[in-house]
Amino acid sequence: MLYLKRCAARLESGMDPEINYCSVCGAKVSHKVPAGDSLPRHVCDACQTIHYRNPKLVVGAMPIWGDQVLLCRRAIEPRYGKWTLPAGFMENDESVAAAALRETLEEACARVALGDVSTMISLPHISQVHVFYRAELLDLDFAPGEETIELRLFREDEIPWDEIAFRTVQLTLEHYFADRREGQYRFRTLELEPRE
Repeated sequence: MLYLKRCAARLESGMDPEINYCSVCGAKVSHKVPAGDSLPRHVCDACQTIHYRNPKLVVGAMPIWGDQVLLCRRAIEPRYGKWTLPAGFMENDESVAAAALRETLEEACARVALGDVSTMISLPHISQVHVFYRAELLDLDFAPGEETIELRLFREDEIPWDEIAFRTVQLTLEHYFADRREGQYRFRTLELEPRE
């Protein structure tokens, strides 16, 4: 029910850009609940193709070297110049693990061995899910990728907490260091609401 209210609020506020034409036949589409469904969708008036719009997966890794974590300083918007973990949107025909490895290589030119998933954080207000793996750096041969200004290994007390780009990254780091102190790593699922 909450999802339906959010859909209605997005449509009323104009936050959700409409799909105007069918990508299959080019005809106009309508926003309606198709037969056999319970949620409003973009449906082609001519060929009846249903155009689903689903959340995006942002996938990344937390590269670890001893008691340090590798962070990337962003060279792109949003949050230009802020620190983050190497992560990005998952591509089609790619597994979650492959996306984490690819993003780490693209943003940090770093080779890692993926461990377990550390966090899975839902952001329903922007239709995204962020997934971060713990990962072991295989060597110290890393360098900034095209989307990164600089890279640096940080111990917990060195992390620039006020300069972290995204809440999902901050929460992932906080949980990792808390688990490290306890000597037991846990998988955490969280849901974030928009900031007021």
